[in-house]
Amino acid sequence: MIVAYRTDDRAFFLYGFAKNERENIEDSELQTLRDIAAELLAHDETALDAAVGMGKLQEIENGEEA
Repeated sequence: MIVAYRTDDRAFFLYGFAKNERENIEDSELQTLRDIAAELLAHDETALDAAVGMGKLQEIENGEEA
């Protein structure tokens, strides 16, 4: 599983695969995932809420209340 994560702020699931199906990801895939992570982590709450509202992102609640 590959996750973009900023401590105490947010995390994004980017990619997952079973190790019995694939050993690792290619360097080009890693760079693409890094680019996606940087873009996602740069968005503010308003932009993320809009992306969720449009169905571009799916929010997964952690069960904790703010």
